[in-house]
Amino acid sequence: MPLPSSRILLRCLAAAPIVLAVLPASAHADTGASHVARVTVYPGSATVERVLRLAPGARQASFACLPAGLDAASLQVNSDASVRVGEIALRQQTRELLGNACISPLEERIRVLENQIAALQAESAGMDYALIYLKSFENAGSGADAKPSSAAQIGATVAALRQNAQASLTRQHQLKRQQEALERDLKPLLAERDRVGSGEARVSVVQVSLAAPQGGELRLTYQVRGPGWQPTYRATLDSATKKLRLERQALVAQNTGEDWEGVQLTLSTGQPGAATQGPLPWPWRVGIAPPVVAARAQYDAMPMPVAAPEAAAPAMDNRLAKQPPADDMPRFDVSISESGFATEFAVPQRISVPANGQRITLALGEQALEARLVARTSPLQDASAYLVAEVAPPPGVWPAGPVNLYRDGAYVGSGRFDPAQLARNGLSFGRDELLNVRVERPERTDGTGGFIGNRNERRVSRAFTVENRHREAITLQVLDAAPLSEHQDVRVESRFQPEPKDKSWREQPGTVLWEQGLEAGATQRFSAEHLITWPKDARLRD
Repeated sequence: MPLPSSRILLRCLAAAPIVLAVLPASAHADTGASHVARVTVYPGSATVERVLRLAPGARQASFACLPAGLDAASLQVNSDASVRVGEIALRQQTRELLGNACISPLEERIRVLENQIAALQAESAGMDYALIYLKSFENAGSGADAKPSSAAQIGATVAALRQNAQASLTRQHQLKRQQEALERDLKPLLAERDRVGSGEARVSVVQVSLAAPQGGELRLTYQVRGPGWQPTYRATLDSATKKLRLERQALVAQNTGEDWEGVQLTLSTGQPGAATQGPLPWPWRVGIAPPVVAARAQYDAMPMPVAAPEAAAPAMDNRLAKQPPADDMPRFDVSISESGFATEFAVPQRISVPANGQRITLALGEQALEARLVARTSPLQDASAYLVAEVAPPPGVWPAGPVNLYRDGAYVGSGRFDPAQLARNGLSFGRDELLNVRVERPERTDGTGGFIGNRNERRVSRAFTVENRHREAITLQVLDAAPLSEHQDVRVESRFQPEPKDKSWREQPGTVLWEQGLEAGATQRFSAEHLITWPKDARLRD
């Protein structure tokens, strides 16, 4: 029955206060989700920028589900010119209190896998029902009321049953294998959830008071410890052209609790967590030391230090417990750049870095270098020769890091790329199996010498032979150590055959370098004889 107009008016007036009470809250508070837009990763930390779109008339904004370990002192809020920003409040609470709006990336991946496994189990159960139905045809024609079937009908029925049963059993097997694969992927995620206790994990929430009559964009920047990046390199040598291609890469990982999905990523060699000022010298005071006996008596007169009460120990334990465990953070052996300023590498494409510590490899460019190839051997340490590419350090800042080495398209191993040591040691590209290095047995004789036999003497002889079995000439380097005197009464005389190119190789006194070209099929012998003398009543340390 239609209502009178007066009753309709009363119902509208009764509903009006409710509408008026809801509208101000929705108009003055922005509860939309923010997203990570930019990240600058340093060795051991990162600066994250989140962006939130404000509705017109917003009076408050909330950034939820932030990492619990963010640095509160690093919080910065920027906005469009039309937005006025007031006070900022930071609080922490457990993730589960925020519901599905703050579900962790780990929990989300677990739910996705569990849903996929449940779907496979449901499909497998449907296959079971289908197989039961097909088996029911075994006794379909054995009843009293059964009518005889023709041969054609029997053949068609058998073929259809066989085909359907075969397809069902094959699909069941596929479902079982897919379920096993998903369960393997799920197992480490469940173990990780049990380890970190994602349900009880705490997150940070930042609330900003503002005035945005026209709406706009709000940007929150904060720093968080844990993420990091490690430089890594790939060096490819072409021995025919003597060209070296050096590719620069970076390994990035983080487990802050928030996924970086499609962010603008910048890698920096800076150290925001390092000291900003070096130590200053202490006053240097000199004077006369007190007598030893008086000093001892003064020490004995000093009161014994009082042990701290045991109640203070739990305070230290609590303080340590608040720190995140070391296993929760990715570990990187990042070398600090020797440059006076930080170098940044901006990745042109948007990058996604999950919050589970998985390492992402990024390409940062490459450079072609001219190389001088030598075959280097230190026979007494290792009777083998190694192919070494001597190159000048590339321009710019290249932090030290691991390098994968390729020679003529074949992988030969890994090493360490350090520009500070590159000019000194070069890059080694594995053994040169076509160089045969032989070490002759060293000879040593002890005796006496001098004008009246008042000095001991020791004569040491070494010899090495290198054979070139290459089809072309090579540049050979042979390294050896010559004795150095550390005392004025110890004298050393050395004779070499042939004469070395350098007796202080790379400014290291006592390191002898022979360097010469060696033709294909040629053999060269290198020898050194050292005479060491010292006083007869002294003992030689060597």
